[in-house]
Amino acid sequence: MEFFHEPKIDWMGKKWFFIGISIPLLLAGLISMAVKGGLAYGIDFRGGTLVYVKFATQPNLDEVRVQLERQNLRGETLQQYGPAVEHEVMIGLDLKSTSSEALDAGKHAIIKALAALYGEPPAGKVDFNNASASTVAANLTAADPLHLASKGGDTEKAYRDLADALVSFRNGPPQSGLITDFQQLGAVKGVTPAVVSHLTDNYYLSRYAVFNTEIVGPKVGADLRRQAVYVTLAGLGAMLIYIWYRFELIYGVAAVIATFHDVLITLGIFSLLNKEITLTVIAALLTLVGYSMNDTIVVFDRIRENVRSSKREDILPLVNRSINQTLSRTILTSGLTFLAVLSLYLFGGEVIHGFALVLVVGVIIGTYSSIAIASPVLVFWQQRTSGGLRSAAGISKGASQARKRAERGAA
Repeated sequence: MEFFHEPKIDWMGKKWFFIGISIPLLLAGLISMAVKGGLAYGIDFRGGTLVYVKFATQPNLDEVRVQLERQNLRGETLQQYGPAVEHEVMIGLDLKSTSSEALDAGKHAIIKALAALYGEPPAGKVDFNNASASTVAANLTAADPLHLASKGGDTEKAYRDLADALVSFRNGPPQSGLITDFQQLGAVKGVTPAVVSHLTDNYYLSRYAVFNTEIVGPKVGADLRRQAVYVTLAGLGAMLIYIWYRFELIYGVAAVIATFHDVLITLGIFSLLNKEITLTVIAALLTLVGYSMNDTIVVFDRIRENVRSSKREDILPLVNRSINQTLSRTILTSGLTFLAVLSLYLFGGEVIHGFALVLVVGVIIGTYSSIAIASPVLVFWQQRTSGGLRSAAGISKGASQARKRAERGAA
């Protein structure tokens, strides 16, 4: 399938136009990172605490953020995730300590902020949705709604088991930590109308529940950040060596420069948009590296084929012809990939929002750089090393040597 039949676009004649697009994009991203003191890292990399909260109705994140700041929880991040009907929000706190005391303090501060937003608990009542199993067990043991003390046996153990069952039911699906009616607890084994009546009299049901917490220590975050850089650089280095072996060194250098260009522009856009760099974003960047490199190799492979058959042809029309010959393939594959990642970005939800954004930007920039960055670098190097000569013979010899190395390796 071809979108264009033998196009005659002078790509190399427009190289300064393309460079004029890339330089402002690179500078804008670098300036943004410099002004902001670097990239904005997620909890995965900077360390902190993730608190997962479920709401009975759709929360107003701006109002929640204001209440958290009133509790001195500065630098927090709020992100809605999962299906919209679940009303679940992930709150990231910059708590550097990994102790249980710090975790409890952060959790209680969030509950206090939400209580100020949704209303304080009635006097003398405990919030069942945010109560621990030990709190419920102690309360049931003291009240003894099942009159177990008069029957003998281990009353404390019996109520402890009952409290564990109640909390497990509350935290399990479909409640996910949020009970909206005490009558729902009647489905728990061992719960009688007397127990439900006692809970109704002594507890109340808030419109929110903290149902999970996670801690990432600052040292772990720094290690992950360093490893992410190493992995990205190692991937570029491995691709450079492979392309050097299969093609020629300049092909590999041009491809790595173009890919590095793609990564820098993508990171710059994240800085401009105040988006956080998370583990999923790093995974998307590595995907971008592979995609951009593959698209560049397709163009380079056609250039190499044309060099073999037209060694005396002027290098500029040869490269233009090679790009034009692969243009239909580029538009077809990149266009379909773009539609797929755009769908992920629009409909995939908040959890993969950063991942999809990298791919949306990366498919565009990666396709653009294969034509506008990698190929001009190859032409520039050939002209420089050939003393200004413009023929393809300057890279023909290197390509021939690379082909012989590949044939020996295959043998």
